[in-house]
Amino acid sequence: MREITVAHSPDSDDAFMFYALATGKLDTGDLTFTHTLADIETLNRRALEGIYDVTAVSIHGYAYIADRYALLSSGASMGQNYGPVVVAAHPMEPEELREKTIAIPGTLTTAYLVLRLYQPTVQYTVLPFDHILEAVAQGSVQAGLLIHEGQLTYRDRGLHKVLDLGEWWQEQTGLPLPLGGNAIRRDLGPDLMGRVARLVKASIQYALDHREEALTYAMGFARGMDAALTDRFVDMYVNRLTLDYGAQGKEAVARLLRMAYEREFLPHPVDIEFVE
Repeated sequence: MREITVAHSPDSDDAFMFYALATGKLDTGDLTFTHTLADIETLNRRALEGIYDVTAVSIHGYAYIADRYALLSSGASMGQNYGPVVVAAHPMEPEELREKTIAIPGTLTTAYLVLRLYQPTVQYTVLPFDHILEAVAQGSVQAGLLIHEGQLTYRDRGLHKVLDLGEWWQEQTGLPLPLGGNAIRRDLGPDLMGRVARLVKASIQYALDHREEALTYAMGFARGMDAALTDRFVDMYVNRLTLDYGAQGKEAVARLLRMAYEREFLPHPVDIEFVE
């Protein structure tokens, strides 16, 4: 048996995607998959060390590991005219953000990169992604950049949306916003990379074909969301572009990283490779 180490976030959308692989629903032959769960910024940092064979990674983070990892053609999290949101305790205009300190979930997250594209001189402080809502509600930060389920639950805390980065990106480019993907180590070799790519795609397809059972599993990772909200969140980030980037998804990744390099937010151009 050959062990494949897989790392992804403990979120309902990732749980939904990896349901079939994590619960033995697929025939993986002589491959066995070992799963590790961690928040996306932790995974971004670990990816710099090449710890896992397959890892969820921010598209921003991928810019720093492209020499060691390729992107699987399946597993993308893309916002289609929606994405990470900046919220505040009181209504404000987006232009006011240049004067505020914003809590962000990590400097390698795509959310932070797109926020910089919107406001290059943004002032920020880093907090764990699941602490940001509370910090904004308590007034310890002036605004917060929300990823994951916080994009849907901030109103429950009486907070106000200032800016949706997915909407802004769509206005600027006409493309979906590529937030995260699955990366695979190049040193596994083309044959093994291809086998793993097919199994990850099969896991996503299985979840889409067996939605109710996959959602029941994903509910265990929903962090306080009820079934309806979990279903909505999964539907946002597991869709046709998750099954395959396609030409539009690949162009979105290329555009984001090219724009970031041109504006000197990345130290070098990124050589993007997709494993089909």
